[in-house]
Amino acid sequence: MKQRRIYSIFIFAVILLLGACGKETLPKPKAMLKLSYPKPSYIDLLSYCGYSFEVNKQAIVKPMGKQGSCWYNIEYPTLKATMYISYFKVNNNLDSLLRDAQNLTQEHVVKADEILQEPYDDRKNKVYGMFYEVRGDAASQSQFYATDSVHHFISGSVYFKARPNYDSILPAANYMKGDMRKLVETIRWNE
Repeated sequence: MKQRRIYSIFIFAVILLLGACGKETLPKPKAMLKLSYPKPSYIDLLSYCGYSFEVNKQAIVKPMGKQGSCWYNIEYPTLKATMYISYFKVNNNLDSLLRDAQNLTQEHVVKADEILQEPYDDRKNKVYGMFYEVRGDAASQSQFYATDSVHHFISGSVYFKARPNYDSILPAANYMKGDMRKLVETIRWNE
């Protein structure tokens, strides 16, 4: 009887092992969150400071400082992001303004995997500048500066209210990059 029981257990174990063989067990891939955002539509933002540009209707534009300030925070609550826009009058200080804008971008070199530079040159509207895309776990993924080289200088950068994890914020960073590009392309100087 004891022998029969051992034999039954042995047969059961062999069947179990043979049944377990077959397909190789692979770990499941990590799930990727698919984020989608509404198609942007834009409206003109007129400033009292000698410039205008188009801004996404979904954004909340907040003038910074006192009444008539030339600086803006453009907030995107659903993305938990803010685009900071700074304005300076050019008064024999263009070199200094350019150096400061470029240094701000270079501060992200420590965490960035790559910084892409794209010159912007709109001779018809006298808007010249640089657009930066920062790839990697840097605090800001998009930055720009634009100037007419004589009177006006604008710089901007995007920051998220989240720990910079490039893979996680990439869809939102791409959306913000598109809005920033639209802003730069629609800058007009109001002389």
